[in-house]
Amino acid sequence: MEELERLREEIDEIDGALAELFARRMSAAAKIAAWKQARKLPVRDPAREAQLLDRGAARMEDPALRPYFRSLQQELMALSRSYQESLMGSSQPRREGILFAQKGELPPVLPRNRRVFLVTDDGVPLPWVRRVAAQSPGAEIYSFPQGEGSKNPETLRLLLEAMLRAGLTRRDCLAAVGGGVVCDLAGLAAGLYMRGIDCYYFPTTLLAMVDASIGGKTAVNLGGVKNAVGLFRQPRAVVIDPGVLSTLPPRQLANGLAEAVKMALTHDAGLFARFENPEGYGDTAQIIAACLEIKSGVVAADEREAGLRRVLNFGHTLGHGIEAAAEGRLLHGECVALGMLPMCAPPLRERLRAVLERLELPTYVNFNEIDPEQIMAAIAHDKKAGPDGCIETVSVPAPGRFVFCRQSPEALRALLLTLAKEN
Repeated sequence: MEELERLREEIDEIDGALAELFARRMSAAAKIAAWKQARKLPVRDPAREAQLLDRGAARMEDPALRPYFRSLQQELMALSRSYQESLMGSSQPRREGILFAQKGELPPVLPRNRRVFLVTDDGVPLPWVRRVAAQSPGAEIYSFPQGEGSKNPETLRLLLEAMLRAGLTRRDCLAAVGGGVVCDLAGLAAGLYMRGIDCYYFPTTLLAMVDASIGGKTAVNLGGVKNAVGLFRQPRAVVIDPGVLSTLPPRQLANGLAEAVKMALTHDAGLFARFENPEGYGDTAQIIAACLEIKSGVVAADEREAGLRRVLNFGHTLGHGIEAAAEGRLLHGECVALGMLPMCAPPLRERLRAVLERLELPTYVNFNEIDPEQIMAAIAHDKKAGPDGCIETVSVPAPGRFVFCRQSPEALRALLLTLAKEN
């Protein structure tokens, strides 16, 4: 008992020292907040955070303690961000290149002294298309069939040929009006045509607003493999108008919210708590702004997905496999929702399941209808697969925290089967 008491006293002493260090840390955080506010800089600095986590792991001599110390650091960073945000109030700046419509009026971003080729699909309401086209009198409008089925090399070829027939030059530009498929195709076409012309995005779905239009990833599917052919091509500007969401059916809104939940789980415990609120998550425009802050910060730190940006793949490894095997029966966000569940720690998994059910997103897979072997075959082609066959994945032990890990196909298959719907 004496030994136990002595050890407890030692821990009390350490806790006292930690309290002093914590006060010093938050005092420094307050000074940093004042410095950032004076220069209109955002609170979040993903590159700096990743640096600190790597440095912290290197300081721990005992490898068994490194993941615990990493979790402690992530918790401290989250508290520091929250404290800085409370000190800075609501003066957070808008990300450069991302513009919000004011009172329903789109900011005039399209150049009037250049030809504009407007790309959309036949599912986008014509009034929204005309609204954007009005910024550039004489803009030519090109439309293709809506849906993931159009995200293929043939649609891309037809789009490029239409651009060529229109006589577009390297001085001209594209405007993408639509959801993620439109942004992906138009962005890829802009990157390829004449070795690259400017592109402007006007996303019309929640999924595109919080994810697809931000970050510069463009791609088409090939041979049943999601996003197999593409390139990084940043748009000149992204114009967000939450008002267009009024035309979306509930399933499409939920489809976009799945990506917002992904952002919350990996980066913002407070945002996830909003989704857990039984009364509702609040203003959609605020959710969009929070997601844009997270994603644009990550992309700014790692545009080409060499490190930190891989966190945005949370839920996508299993999700893309499910999406390929479902053959159009499930939307992208619905598949991401399913893909996130097995990658959460068990206690968090049940909390996430409750959130997804409230948002009317799927939480189970009927493997009698969607073949798990087809899912695993699609996962085998994942871009993150290494020479050993293992795939880099992202897991979430608690809201606002994430861990990169490598999983064997067998381990991923076992995780996938946790989604089996019980009869």
